[in-house]
Amino acid sequence: MNLNKSTFFISYVALVSSAAFVSRLVFQSIPNMQPLTDIIIMSSLFISSYFGSLIAILSMFISNIYLGMGPWTIAQIIAYLIICLTIKLAKRFLIKSSIIVRALFSGFLGYLYGFIISLIQAPFIGIDIFWVYYLQGITFDSLHAVGNILFYFILEPVIKPIFLKMKNRISS
Repeated sequence: MNLNKSTFFISYVALVSSAAFVSRLVFQSIPNMQPLTDIIIMSSLFISSYFGSLIAILSMFISNIYLGMGPWTIAQIIAYLIICLTIKLAKRFLIKSSIIVRALFSGFLGYLYGFIISLIQAPFIGIDIFWVYYLQGITFDSLHAVGNILFYFILEPVIKPIFLKMKNRISS
């Protein structure tokens, strides 16, 4: 990557991370409904999993500096990195799929995110009560899934063309 391309790459990472951070703040009053997850999903899907991972790490770190940092920050970053990996594994299928399938997959990733967070928190709350802990939070995971689906339908028509232009600019 030459200097010009790396400058664009860094600029795009900063820009998308900032947008993800702001989207998290704007919707923070609605539990677990935020476009942040969809921005990370679309970054991974339409640009690259590496790009999506950078967005996940930066946006979570920046937003948790503002909203409150704690051990959950690491859990959130790990959960989003696993989501980026899941996108990478399913990318060939998802690119060929309709927006409806991609939106439903983003809903599934909302549940996956909640499961991973619960799994990481399990040693702190007691592994023997993991399923009780996880099932107590399923309502919030459902809100996350529904929010992901709704935001996906709203955001993809706007974000996809922008991300594809970014990808072409970075890779050309």
